[in-house]
Amino acid sequence: MKKFLFGVILTLLVVVLYKSCTDKSREKMVLKESSSLIQEQIVNVGKLVVTEGHFSEVFTYKNSKSLFADLINVEKKALVVVNADVAVSYDLSKIDYDIDETNKTLRIISIPKEEITINPDFEYYDVTADYLNPFDAEDYNAIKDKVKANLMKKILQSEIKTNAENRLISELAKFFILTNSLGWRLEYQEYPIENIKELNQIDL
Repeated sequence: MKKFLFGVILTLLVVVLYKSCTDKSREKMVLKESSSLIQEQIVNVGKLVVTEGHFSEVFTYKNSKSLFADLINVEKKALVVVNADVAVSYDLSKIDYDIDETNKTLRIISIPKEEITINPDFEYYDVTADYLNPFDAEDYNAIKDKVKANLMKKILQSEIKTNAENRLISELAKFFILTNSLGWRLEYQEYPIENIKELNQIDL
């Protein structure tokens, strides 16, 4: 009888140990699959062009030069009309992140800054220049630099940047939905993201 009971207990122990090992193995497999899925989602996002816009600028360029001990003043000027296509994008393949399998946490450490691309088209009108002060490459470069600087100010003050950030938040929301569905946590710079609303409050 004792031998029989010992055999039953031994069998139960073997079954429990086997089940425990099998469960842990299955849990590790699920954890690895979840981790790979999250990583694949981040990689697949790639470069995100979130906002495109169009800007126009009318710019008057003037340049004067004094010659012969200030006896003669020669001037050149032009009216410049600029139409520019603007794109704001985020290269999300450059997201710095950490996947903590032990604590089942996707930790976003940093998000790359937006990339603003300006493609201007210049049209020159009423170009007047003196023989002693002609238009040259330096003038055209100065015009381009000035116009691009003015356009950048307009872009940063417009809604295009805010719209881009809102689109970015929408993309990050996909990470929250994914991690939440897998039973994982999402953190941004060590701050836990408990809901979509908290994503809108992060400082980009």
